Amino acid sequence: MTTGHTATDLTGRMLIAGTPVFGEGEKIRAVDPGTGAELEPAYGHGGQAEVERACAAAESAFEIYRATTFEQRAVFLETIADNIEAIGDALSARAHAESGLPLARTTGERGRTTGQLRLFAQVVREGSFTGARIDPALPDRAPAPRADIRQRKIPLGPVAVFGASNFPLAFSVAGGDTASALAAGCPVVVKAHDAHPGTCELVARAISDAVTSCGLPAGTFSLLYGSGPGLGTALVTDPRIQAVGFTGSRGAGLALTAAAHSRPQPIPVYAEMSSINPVFLLPGALHARAAELGGEFVGSLTMGSGQFCTNPGLVVAIDGPELTAFLDSAADAVSASAPTPMLTPGIARSYAAGVEALAAKGEVTVLARGQESDAPQSCRAALLVTDASAFLDGEGLDEEVFGSSSLVIRCRDADELRQVAAGLEGQLTATVHATAEDTGEAGALLPTLERKAGRILFNGWPTGVEVGHAMVHGGPFPSTSDSRTTSVGTLAIDRFVRPVAYQDVPAELLPGVLADCNPENIWRRVDGELGKH
Repeated sequence: MTTGHTATDLTGRMLIAGTPVFGEGEKIRAVDPGTGAELEPAYGHGGQAEVERACAAAESAFEIYRATTFEQRAVFLETIADNIEAIGDALSARAHAESGLPLARTTGERGRTTGQLRLFAQVVREGSFTGARIDPALPDRAPAPRADIRQRKIPLGPVAVFGASNFPLAFSVAGGDTASALAAGCPVVVKAHDAHPGTCELVARAISDAVTSCGLPAGTFSLLYGSGPGLGTALVTDPRIQAVGFTGSRGAGLALTAAAHSRPQPIPVYAEMSSINPVFLLPGALHARAAELGGEFVGSLTMGSGQFCTNPGLVVAIDGPELTAFLDSAADAVSASAPTPMLTPGIARSYAAGVEALAAKGEVTVLARGQESDAPQSCRAALLVTDASAFLDGEGLDEEVFGSSSLVIRCRDADELRQVAAGLEGQLTATVHATAEDTGEAGALLPTLERKAGRILFNGWPTGVEVGHAMVHGGPFPSTSDSRTTSVGTLAIDRFVRPVAYQDVPAELLPGVLADCNPENIWRRVDGELGKH
């Protein structure tokens, strides 16, 4: 190991361009959500000096790193994956201890993290992410000749990534934002999440070791600890940072976006923020399996204490005996649900306050609560109900409550159900449960949902996001700050590149992906035709 420690040692240090550094600011420790006990070691927050050092190293590394071959970059990503796997079960165990998430969940998340690194290695080798296009010169074209114009996408520059609280591996130090930025050719500076600092350190060392073993400049990767308003804002406003990847609350995401846009040179912030992920239960589906849907819904609602950005926080259906059967089944399941630990004391407090505020609204009825617990920072599931007119007229009924809480909307008829859909904010997901007899109503609803959500799914549940080529994990504001992008799947790489056109550039100066002989053997659009030519 380049740090001089074994893979499972924890030192309490950040990593700046491969160098371990003790932060001299506020000392923080992870807290075991199951017991409330603080975990060693302590991690010191950094500040402006550490941001300056990390960003200077990233800028110094950029020209060298972006010039790496596709194969070099792919091997780097695969080496990171190998190093993470080499840490072994100690990584899953530390993530479990710091997050309270089941050990099976953190082990699975480790596999998802290494899997998406290897997927982006495939994307890099395949090369079409460069978007190479060639319009050959037409010197004899009338009335005016056409110049030789070629286009490719190049990396933006150093990227700041903010680790998420709810995915200590897959949306953290080596998560999708980091993997896609590195795949694009951008050095990365990660701000660790205070909830799982030890997990962050272990993964950061795996990346830093890969930087060294692959012969890359040290500034290709850095990990910092620090406060959001302090170090986080300093990172986003550093002039060398050219894009930001963020997963977290709406308030924090908007604050970072405002800071990035107030720079002399504004930069894009790809922030995934809040979503209540509506589920529409159409009449045929309710008639066929109302009670079964109720149980399935609560299984999705309570998974991981509801701490998923795709948690089903809203259910919309037409009132009647079938909806009553669904609610009875769901209420029984919620009442029987055991309390589970939440990620941090702050998240637990916010969840309890959010449920209390929602329940206090006169038009809302609490249908069921989960079992009580004396354990620290536990989540007690909540099922609430209101009617469509109250939802459409009221304020605050569409706000995300991060945890196992969901509000059911009773609609008078299909028209009112569509009004609820039309009145929603932007969402990461929208779910429809339907049978063949619901095809007409589903077809009428679909155009509205296309405008409201980044992913539309039928007869399933939104928790669980497949990492692949077709996935969209994004959506209209406020679910994300840029509805044109995704933070999961191979198209995530597009956030960290931009197009450049080369007009009449001498052949010997052209990048390889635009050379006439196609030395990279990638798919390109030449004179309008797509192929390997």
